[in-house]
Amino acid sequence: MVQSLWEASKAAEQTTGLDQLVYRSNLIGTDRRVCNYGGGNTSSKTVVQDFRGRDIEVMFVKGSGSDLATMKASNFTGLRMDDIRPLYERDDMSDEDMVAYLANCMIDAKHPRASIETLLHAFLPFKHVDHTHPDSIISLCCADNGKEIAREIFGDRFVWVPYIRPGFKLSKMIAEGVRNNPNAELVLMEKHGLVTWGETSEEAYAQTIKIITEAESFIESRVNESKVFGGVKHGALTAEERRSIAAQVMPAIRGAVSDSKKMILSFDDAEDVLQFVGGQDSAKLSQVGAACPDHLVHTKVVPLFIDWTPNTNDVDGLKAKLKEGIAAYKEEYKAYFERNKNEGDVMFEAAPRVILIPGVGMINTGKSWFMSQVSGALYHRAIAVMRGATALGQFVSLSENESYNVEYWPLELYKLSLAPAEAEFSRKIAFITGGAGGIGSETARRLVSEGAHVVLADLNLEGAQKVASEINEKYGDNRALAVKMDVTNEEMIKAAYLETALTYGGVDIIVNNAGLATSSPFDQTSLKEWNLNMNVLGTGYFLVAREAFIIMKEQAIGGNMVFVGSKNSVYAGKNATAYSAVKALEAHLARCIAAEGGEFGIRVNTILPDAILQGSAIWNGSWRNERAAAYGIEPDQLEEYYRKRTTLLVNIYPRDIAEGIAFFASSKSDKTTGCMLTIDGGVPAAFTR
Repeated sequence: MVQSLWEASKAAEQTTGLDQLVYRSNLIGTDRRVCNYGGGNTSSKTVVQDFRGRDIEVMFVKGSGSDLATMKASNFTGLRMDDIRPLYERDDMSDEDMVAYLANCMIDAKHPRASIETLLHAFLPFKHVDHTHPDSIISLCCADNGKEIAREIFGDRFVWVPYIRPGFKLSKMIAEGVRNNPNAELVLMEKHGLVTWGETSEEAYAQTIKIITEAESFIESRVNESKVFGGVKHGALTAEERRSIAAQVMPAIRGAVSDSKKMILSFDDAEDVLQFVGGQDSAKLSQVGAACPDHLVHTKVVPLFIDWTPNTNDVDGLKAKLKEGIAAYKEEYKAYFERNKNEGDVMFEAAPRVILIPGVGMINTGKSWFMSQVSGALYHRAIAVMRGATALGQFVSLSENESYNVEYWPLELYKLSLAPAEAEFSRKIAFITGGAGGIGSETARRLVSEGAHVVLADLNLEGAQKVASEINEKYGDNRALAVKMDVTNEEMIKAAYLETALTYGGVDIIVNNAGLATSSPFDQTSLKEWNLNMNVLGTGYFLVAREAFIIMKEQAIGGNMVFVGSKNSVYAGKNATAYSAVKALEAHLARCIAAEGGEFGIRVNTILPDAILQGSAIWNGSWRNERAAAYGIEPDQLEEYYRKRTTLLVNIYPRDIAEGIAFFASSKSDKTTGCMLTIDGGVPAAFTR
């Protein structure tokens, strides 16, 4: 049940009316059962001084494109009420005219564009107004008998407004309904949401919570758990089985949903999801339509529901059904677009945002992990609404054309335009071995800075977790994942890729970077030393690349491998036979994979660095002493020795190698494969020939 989160002491700290509005809005948005991500709006009417020092009445209202849970004072728009009130006398107003008019009412041109539902707040004669999308209220508003049930719950205290798209007409209908009902305490917007109000910010919030809990209590009294979603048709597989199946099918899904642009995936097997995907009526229910306009913007009108009987021995059968289902979904979406399109409309990606699998759970798609989570979070709300609506009557939704006109509404498209432009590695997943080290961590930061999601695979899990934590702190939740992996252990490699698939859906870029180095004269090179180099730098690179190749072929959307070789890949290093030999093996292995990968769009290239001492576990160990001894110098003289032997008289740093890796992984080298790029400051002995 929804609870009040109001804390009097914290509320008292909010010194201005706008601060109080921010506090109330954040509380409302924090509980997604009260308001959807990005949806709803709040307002407060107050008096401020204008630029001439005059007291004027101003309404602060949520600006377009922000989210109640996280918005700050700068996300609200201030509008002069004296300019807005005359609009109430009009009979109608187009969206375009209303947006233009409201722009002239702003007290500060730097404020964001006002919400399309601004007039809803302005026309109501209350100081504080909240418009929300509570699960319980939308359940009521999406039940075929919702208006009758509302009378049972609220008596004559509510105003019922039939569905029309937000804008001038809806705002005026709400205001007239409230003015014509002196007992009105709330407005129920059919297939849409709730409007409440109060004379203080605290009263408005308390009223919102009160109305929601009244509806919740009534609905729960009608719920028969044994008959939710028609009762159980398919039970859930075990958690381990669910995760294993999801990890195995997600690369195939990712390939099928990634058309002109790649998608990032996420997996969800929460209890409510499992109950829904296992319900007798769920396949049919899921196709009724979106529970709320705010939902379908991120979930599309309907999800893809897979007709599959849970069976751990039928993963290949599930993959086939998923591919067939996604292909059919895309064709139907294209037909839906053609049936409803307006002049100038450009179709979004046709693939589903929500995929439901009995016994397994829900897979969501988006342009980033965060946006896939938004789709998932909104479908959780849809599940809650369907649970409530079917406890009251029959679940109903918007018509197809109403849904289309919300999905392709110019004002919704405007919100999308506020998102930052996509960068070079947006929608890409990079798997980096040796991710805790100097080159690995710098490469991760470099790729993430341009939009990538990265997996840091390293034996040093604590170090990889530290790097991942720093990246996530700066760029957002789950942009980086740390996994423990030994590149010589085939099972650990497979497990790491399965975790990558489960977390993000697959892989686009691998950076084969994990390494070590040993030094000894040839006649003193032991078999143990030889095998160590071969196992880590040869077999390890082979296994990491092979497993990535398998995933990339299954995705069928291309791929990119970058091997971190060495100057010694082409130069016979003194007292480094084992290391130099296997580094040469790496470079040729990359070319061999490139020769086979071309037909699948898989590119493979190699970076040849030299003497990367900064942040390197290798150089902090015995290798430094061994190389210094080979050159007859002291260990602390190595940096200067290496600098002086380059033609450019420079030292090479991890960031230099990360830049080379980023080049090979980027669209700038789309037509390059089987190539070696030397980044060593110019060591003549290592010039390729």
